[in-house]
Amino acid sequence: MRWLLTLALTGPAAAAAAADPDRPNVLLVVADDLGYADLGFTGCKDIPTPHLDRLAADGCRCDQAYVVSPYCSPSRAGLLTGRHPARYGYEFNPTGERAKGAPPPGLIAGVPTLAERLKDAGYATGAVGKWHLGSGPKHTPAARGFDDFFGFLGGAHAYLPGKAGAAIRRGDDPVEEKDYLTAAFGREACAFIDRHKKEPWFLSLAFNAVHDPLQPREEDLPRVPKAEGKKRQPYAGMLVALDDAVGRVRDKLKREGLDRNTLVVFLS
Repeated sequence: MRWLLTLALTGPAAAAAAADPDRPNVLLVVADDLGYADLGFTGCKDIPTPHLDRLAADGCRCDQAYVVSPYCSPSRAGLLTGRHPARYGYEFNPTGERAKGAPPPGLIAGVPTLAERLKDAGYATGAVGKWHLGSGPKHTPAARGFDDFFGFLGGAHAYLPGKAGAAIRRGDDPVEEKDYLTAAFGREACAFIDRHKKEPWFLSLAFNAVHDPLQPREEDLPRVPKAEGKKRQPYAGMLVALDDAVGRVRDKLKREGLDRNTLVVFLS
């Protein structure tokens, strides 16, 4: 994690440091509204999360790490900029009314992102999943250093095909998504890796799971029989789908021989 934050903060010096031909790929995986104690490696007994447990066992746990804000969008801004959002006036979610003629709210231009730094250093950059850093032309992933984008720009989205929600986009173009959204994000992450496996890359894989609405796949509910309760079991079903997607991406790294040269960071 120190490598990520240092690279985000040091600017041009980072590009020189990244000139090594053995530059690691960077996979940043973010879960949304995930309870700390709802993973196997943090003590959960009623929801199986074998892939995330394996990730924890294979790596380093940072049990005293914290995000910079209780609000969703500013915490994401802090993660992608390496700076506290209070330093650039971005302390709340980009929602609500605004004065007539005021620019659309979002992460302001002029604050470099990790994607911009790594792109300058020769990395392919991609964002898959939830964005929630603004939807205006100056705030989209393409405007903030990401070459590829598949996901939605707002703060929440339905998981099941056919449910109401803002458009899923590939780049700037709306697309029809027929897969369960968590699985679709895992699929798209693997496709990004496949396209860029011969060059260094940075991928932000930001799931909206397990944020509401509570919409699990029916086939996942029998996998969590111990998760009792009207809300607990659907939440658990959504979490095992998230765990599956992370496992799919890690398996892709291994199949392509990239697992030994990829820095994987997971947080909620």
